[in-house]
Amino acid sequence: MLKLLVAILLFFPMVATAADISLREQFAEGGIALVVILLMSILLVAISAERLVNFRTKNIFSSALVTRVRPLWLAGDFDQIHELLEAEKNTLGRILNYLLCHRHQQVSVLALGATEIASLELRQHQQKAYALSIVATVAPIVGLLGTVIGMIEAFHVIAYSQGMGNPALLAGGISKALINTAAGLSVALPALAMHHFFKHRSAVLSLQLEQTINQCITEWFTSTHSDSITNLKVVSHAN
Repeated sequence: MLKLLVAILLFFPMVATAADISLREQFAEGGIALVVILLMSILLVAISAERLVNFRTKNIFSSALVTRVRPLWLAGDFDQIHELLEAEKNTLGRILNYLLCHRHQQVSVLALGATEIASLELRQHQQKAYALSIVATVAPIVGLLGTVIGMIEAFHVIAYSQGMGNPALLAGGISKALINTAAGLSVALPALAMHHFFKHRSAVLSLQLEQTINQCITEWFTSTHSDSITNLKVVSHAN
């Protein structure tokens, strides 16, 4: 959908009221600001595609994994659990493997270690999507700057060519200037939407991790440790 939006902005012809002027021609005359916005649109598409591929639920959380590990844990088959978790390539698997390797530690130590693993990996995922917020903030400002520069140039042409007697000259200059703002907003809006989409996904996965790990620690360690259970708190890192 983002690629379609960029294609529309770059190649879709628009018919003006008085003359047949294509949007492609306006982009060609839009100046350096449009080049910067175009580069940011490419960055937007690249980051969104990478995050959609790598920041999936299966890479963070798997409810089926706990279902497979639980009977093995209760049976004390820790070697089999270790082989199973080593094959898992998600955050939950690495946390469970940590609990397995440090199962003789106190519950507070286990909870702290699990929290650190979950928080670190979620922050890494968030950091990779941070550029989306930068694009959402910078793109409309660059577009506005291009518009201001274009308006200055338009009135400069009018001042030195007696353009007030030719309304088409003024209208053409303003149209070329405003295309910068339109382009900036067209890039900023999807960037902002994708930023909040990944932020929401991070919060949801954080909640699932927190609930699942708390449940596992409570179920697997309360009978063998006397200290109280310390709940994980990883949701704060998703805000």
